[in-house]
Amino acid sequence: MLKTAFQRYINNFKGFSREIWILATVTFINRAGTMVLPFLTKYLKEDLHFSYGEVGWIMVCFGFGSMLGSWLGGKLSDKIGFYKIMVFSLFTSGILFFMLQFITSFWGLCISIFSIMSIADMFRPAMFVSLGVYAKPENRTRALTLVRLAVNLGFAAGPALGGLIIMGIGYKGLFWTDSATCIIAILIFALLVKEKKNVISNNHKNDDSAIVLSVFKDKIFWLFLFICFLTAVLFFQIFTTLPLYHHEMFGLTEFQSGLLLTLNGLLIFFLEMPIVSTFEKLKIRKTKIMLWGSFLMAISFYLLMITGWSGIFIFSIIFITFGEMFIFPFSNSFALSRAPKGHEGRYMALFTMSFSLAHITSSKTGMEVISYFGYQTNWFLMGTLGIIATLSCIRLLYLLRMEDRLN
Repeated sequence: MLKTAFQRYINNFKGFSREIWILATVTFINRAGTMVLPFLTKYLKEDLHFSYGEVGWIMVCFGFGSMLGSWLGGKLSDKIGFYKIMVFSLFTSGILFFMLQFITSFWGLCISIFSIMSIADMFRPAMFVSLGVYAKPENRTRALTLVRLAVNLGFAAGPALGGLIIMGIGYKGLFWTDSATCIIAILIFALLVKEKKNVISNNHKNDDSAIVLSVFKDKIFWLFLFICFLTAVLFFQIFTTLPLYHHEMFGLTEFQSGLLLTLNGLLIFFLEMPIVSTFEKLKIRKTKIMLWGSFLMAISFYLLMITGWSGIFIFSIIFITFGEMFIFPFSNSFALSRAPKGHEGRYMALFTMSFSLAHITSSKTGMEVISYFGYQTNWFLMGTLGIIATLSCIRLLYLLRMEDRLN
């Protein structure tokens, strides 16, 4: 029985091209070394002694830099190709992350983090376009999921190791590690993967694809982006307010907070690919799966309103992890499948920008709400945003059915 279950799990990973496996490997190396982000708010608050408001503004700069980088990455991917953007972005950001450890002033960090993210997040839309090029149309969603698994496996190893590095040699060790893994990852990619022109074509049989004249006139896509924005606001609380809540209210160490993130990564590693494969076989609409995910995310934050027992963090992280598995792989695939040929970069730029805007909103709003009203109010607000996302998914499903009838 166990052998059969293991074989079924392995079968979910068959059928990918060599380039997809290399992309997944490179992503794992990069994300395993990305230790600055999960501990950035703690570094700013506890090591550099900034106020909640100052931490919030630095994270706003992080988000605006991410938005600019996402837009530039998407536009330039359509203009000069995704390959050049990926190599430039990771190599340059690796050097800049190393230099970041020497900047400790408020305005210096605002400018530096904005600049770094403007370059680092050029990588994301370019990487999404590359998946569309190197993956076969019939397994594109699974290819996106494979790379997400690499991301989450990296995050499973990274935060726990990052916590140990902080306890051993301090926060500066994180900057060295982040810098080195960025450069190592992109060197592997450049050496093993040859540049390929963008030949994505839309599959009109896809139940969620549609060709439109301009992304700015695609009202369905903008409602979809709104849902992505709301759910990403919830997700980013994991890296901004939750680590502070763990320490201030329950006295958890960086290592213990890292273990909770490790649980998130391991659940995704073992369960996301089978879940995606099952939903694809059942031919369930991507947007209907996103609806379920939004509701699970809402529940995860309402659970945090239960005080007096640190064990509630485990149940909360399980709910938000299943919400993440139901939302993010299918939202990636929806965005890529809806893009007309030659406009993939623009669509993926706006898609990644919705996450960057969410990072701005999530960190600043969360910090301000906590500062004035406390953690419980913030958890109630986040749970309510999850309900709004759920209702928006219902509306999106209705509009897609209307579009199907017209076509």
